[in-house]
Amino acid sequence: MSKKKVILFYPPGALFQRGEDRCQQNIDDGSAQAMRACNDLGYAAAILLRDGYEVKLQDYQTQGDTFDMLLKDMDEFAPDMIMMSITNTTIFDDLKVVNELKSRYNPIVVLKGALFYDPEQAMLDMLDLSNVDYMIGGEIDFCIGKIADYCFKGIGKPEEINNILYKDEVGKIVPTRFHVWDEDLDAQPFPARQLMNNALYIRPDTKEPMATIQTARGCPSQCVFCLTPEISGKKVRFRSPQNVLDEMVECYEKFGIKNFFFKADTFTINPEWVNEMCNLLIHSKLYGKIQFTANSRVRPLQKETLQLMKEAGCFLVAFGFESGSDEILQKMRKGATVEENRQAARWCHEIGLPFWGYFVIGFPWETREDILLTKKLVMETDPDFIEVTVALPFYGTPMYETCKQENLLAKSVLGSDFFHSSAKGTMHLSIEEVMKLRKNILLGFYLRPKYIFRKMKECITQPSVFVQYVKYGIKLVVNLFK
Repeated sequence: MSKKKVILFYPPGALFQRGEDRCQQNIDDGSAQAMRACNDLGYAAAILLRDGYEVKLQDYQTQGDTFDMLLKDMDEFAPDMIMMSITNTTIFDDLKVVNELKSRYNPIVVLKGALFYDPEQAMLDMLDLSNVDYMIGGEIDFCIGKIADYCFKGIGKPEEINNILYKDEVGKIVPTRFHVWDEDLDAQPFPARQLMNNALYIRPDTKEPMATIQTARGCPSQCVFCLTPEISGKKVRFRSPQNVLDEMVECYEKFGIKNFFFKADTFTINPEWVNEMCNLLIHSKLYGKIQFTANSRVRPLQKETLQLMKEAGCFLVAFGFESGSDEILQKMRKGATVEENRQAARWCHEIGLPFWGYFVIGFPWETREDILLTKKLVMETDPDFIEVTVALPFYGTPMYETCKQENLLAKSVLGSDFFHSSAKGTMHLSIEEVMKLRKNILLGFYLRPKYIFRKMKECITQPSVFVQYVKYGIKLVVNLFK
């Protein structure tokens, strides 16, 4: 009996971080973001390969492929099942792809995305899901193998698979049990990077391949705009440092990857775990040969942790500073203060660790003065790179409920993103005023002579890096004025 075939893919179209359920960032319209590896597809592929299926993995959006290439692969591979990763922004276009493939080839259709995590019926009613058989809202590696085994081997039942939606015998969408999470992350196979085009996913400054390594899942914070506590839980589930190191060694030895993004909602939340991870790296055969970057909160954080990360190979840390207003930080439930933002920046400057500052404006309560305080913080902290996004009221977040109650939703949050908001603005500012302030912050930061000369000086010995900075600078200006 021949193996059943499954194709896993990101569809052709604009660049989105489809594997990042928390934010689903629009890469094309951002300032200096690069695509991260398609780990959701990679984990799914690894599970299916382990269970005896034939698998094809394609990231058509990042490859710059057209719909014709997808059709060519469908003709040649002839899959029994297709699994596509979707975003809230692209869902309507994604469903057009699904409908076309279903009508031509009639495969079993599985969609994966945060949109399907315990969703409101009113939201589902907005979507044409007539050609979709399964919807994964939770962590894909704990679902996809069970769905395939049920469909092709008759093993198990759909209702026993947590965190999904499925069609029953009469075509009704049925939710299973949500808000449950598997604990043993070390038991999962590493993403099937042999099926990925690893050269697509690069470190922005050097253009070298960069692997995404998921070190933990879940976040105990309560930020009103974030999906993580909803879809990954409020308890942080860690992989063991040794398991993470084993995956890095595989990346280095099998695929020649020397740069890593440690994906965790807050990498530094457990100093003991970070210390163990960094010391393992320092005493491993990878020491001095690899570099990594990671996200961090400013609380909890220790200067000693940042120093150890730098020694272990950290070339940049990213902070979610969000706002320069303590009042807004309180209302968004960030669990941090402006002074803690400044302190994290001071520590990085003192130890010479480059850092990225993420800022968010356009919260329902924000005034012009609040956003100008954020601009002030941007200039005071003086990160190496920044991104300023507009707060997006994702379904399932407290911010969505606030925007709905305050009549701030101009349209459905489906089809919107951080740069094309579904909100009318704040209680005090129109969305046009918010976007104008965003432009003012970004241009004010990046076009400072002090900043430009500093980056030129840093690149004296690395002309290729300077070329990358120029490219991203041009992209920033074009995006802000188009």
